[in-house]
Amino acid sequence: MDISAVTTIARETLYTVIITAAPVLLISLVVGLTVSIFQTVTSIQEQTLTFVPKFLAIFIGLMVIGHWMLGNMVGLMERLWGDFTLYVK
Repeated sequence: MDISAVTTIARETLYTVIITAAPVLLISLVVGLTVSIFQTVTSIQEQTLTFVPKFLAIFIGLMVIGHWMLGNMVGLMERLWGDFTLYVK
């Protein structure tokens, strides 16, 4: 196993991590920004107000796209384990 193989594995892994985590992070960002704007407009200064909407939005998001996220991770692992004999040499 040479440097290019390690670089390819690292690149595929990082790409999969970023693509898999991005939807949940974007959901959290949008909900947090929306709640912050709501707090600014209404002058509510409760620090814990963002927790419940973010929690619910992320939970619903995971329920909707969780299958796709798991498929991405399983696909990466199947590719890595499928080429395991090439890496051992």
